[in-house]
Amino acid sequence: MTTVLAPVDGAVVPLSAVPDPVFSQAMVGPGAAIDPPRRPGRALAPIAGRLVKLHPHAYVVVGGDGRGVLVHLGIDTVQLKGAGFELLATEGEMVRAGQPVVAWDPGMVEAGGRSPLCPVVALDATSGAVGPVAEGEVRAGDELFQWTETGPDRSRDV
Repeated sequence: MTTVLAPVDGAVVPLSAVPDPVFSQAMVGPGAAIDPPRRPGRALAPIAGRLVKLHPHAYVVVGGDGRGVLVHLGIDTVQLKGAGFELLATEGEMVRAGQPVVAWDPGMVEAGGRSPLCPVVALDATSGAVGPVAEGEVRAGDELFQWTETGPDRSRDV
């Protein structure tokens, strides 16, 4: 079992509420989303492991058990080309759960006409693989959900 932490403060919402079918239809995996406060903040590593992908708007951490967790900071934020985001870690780096990875401003994302919702996804897991999911407000570093099934072996990517 893997405990997945909330990468940001905010209100937990179901993935189905995310205005992007890749997330709302759980095409890349199940999880939850967080509606963050509209102020500058830091996004944390949801699990301990290797930061295998790092973009200003999204990152993936793969744990020693091969499970990968995607954090996506807002929707369509790739279009911002890094504006409003600051990398606090390096791709390939080993991170601890709760370590700051990216600084960003959800208010700026929303002011630009994009959703600041943050999907947190158990990559390639089956629909019943996560739960229970936290409800209500969470703080960055709080437990967001448990990943209970064995995922694909990504240890070769670590």
